[in-house]
Amino acid sequence: MYMPRLSLYKPEKGKDYSFIDRQINEMFTVGGTDFLIHKYIGTDDGEVVKDETQIQDLLFLENRDRKYDTDIYTIRGIYNVTDNDFNLSQFGIFLENDTLFLTVHINSSVKTLGRKILSGDVIELPHMRDEYALNDLSVALKRFYVVEDVNRASEGFSPTWYPHLYRVKVKQIIDSQEFKDILDKPASEDDPAGNSLRDLISTYQKELSINDAVIAEAESDAALSGYETSHYYSVQVNSTEQGSDVEIVQTDSGAETAPPAKSGYSGYLVTNIDYDNDTFINGASFGHGIKFPEVPESGDYFLRTDFMPKRMFRYDGSKWVKVQDDVRMTLNNSDDRMHQKGTFINNTDRYVYNDRGANGLVRLTEGDTEFTTNIDYPVSNGLYLVLKYETVEFSYVVADNPGLISDSGGKVKVTLPSGETIPYTAQWSVSFYANRDAERQSLSKVLRAKADN
Repeated sequence: MYMPRLSLYKPEKGKDYSFIDRQINEMFTVGGTDFLIHKYIGTDDGEVVKDETQIQDLLFLENRDRKYDTDIYTIRGIYNVTDNDFNLSQFGIFLENDTLFLTVHINSSVKTLGRKILSGDVIELPHMRDEYALNDLSVALKRFYVVEDVNRASEGFSPTWYPHLYRVKVKQIIDSQEFKDILDKPASEDDPAGNSLRDLISTYQKELSINDAVIAEAESDAALSGYETSHYYSVQVNSTEQGSDVEIVQTDSGAETAPPAKSGYSGYLVTNIDYDNDTFINGASFGHGIKFPEVPESGDYFLRTDFMPKRMFRYDGSKWVKVQDDVRMTLNNSDDRMHQKGTFINNTDRYVYNDRGANGLVRLTEGDTEFTTNIDYPVSNGLYLVLKYETVEFSYVVADNPGLISDSGGKVKVTLPSGETIPYTAQWSVSFYANRDAERQSLSKVLRAKADN
């Protein structure tokens, strides 16, 4: 007769496993704390609903429009509480313990949630509420953490070689699109119409106000890029002449008058021109436009507004000579600035038109508000109308502008919207397009197949 060989491991989870698992669960009941679980149930962008096992955006591998169960589940867990220390060894200040590692019992957590804890679940720590925050809030501030990773804890393996514990990595949530479903909830159950959780824990508005204050202070201290030199000099002019088209120049034979070649000092980002009043600092006036005058006089100044930035020229009798560029500009992000940052990077309202249909040329006069083209009426697939002369372009959505085009003897008549006129007398191109694409759009939209747009 032989005794069976002793072995703590068995192919099946027997009574030994169940006994140890119950004892471990009891330790969490006695010494653990409550974790309130906001269960992640999937995404819903208003068009496509996906469950928690699917990815909303396969390009960026993220789930932005997350939805959470309206019920809140309670499980027990433990973790190491640490002090809030800042790491000053790098550039800036970093909070080192914004990431926690929680330990929960596997079987009890799965029984409560109906599945294992997974990435996207949000855990609320009720014992971390601050009832004495330095503000006038009537409710305690809560602490929310999002699950980033879940693994079996090494200390959770019993002598039977079966795991009993999950090690959950969590990080504090921020006010972002992913957690909108949670942060929109009322902060107090007793006051459903009161402040939301976002009003209490979000720092977005505070950071925005700080940023606005920094920008306002910067614009006050340095309203324009570059440096100002007008207060350092005064160009001497011949006061007996009409205007200020000459300056006194000291030569070997004495003082003589000559057309000014420049105004004051020259240099990068130096302003010698008052662009708003069309005059130099020394009073010399100048014209402006998108092309030079046909009959210039020696010493004339002309500002080309079709250059970016605007460029000042002076006529020396035979050719137009560059004087300087209007490179001193405001340092904010306004879209009316004539530079690449304002018209290329921030070009949210600019489009590239394609699938051109009917088109033609028409001679227009400055101030025109309506004109008849040589394009046959009606226009098929003419969803967009574009008027263009050199670098000047006007575009319209035909459907959004009733009365924009009409029939005039079988030809297309264009009537500009109220308040708009033709700015230059020239030959303009008139084109109709069937499609257009925004110059600036998200990468996911750019890479999406045309049939899906």
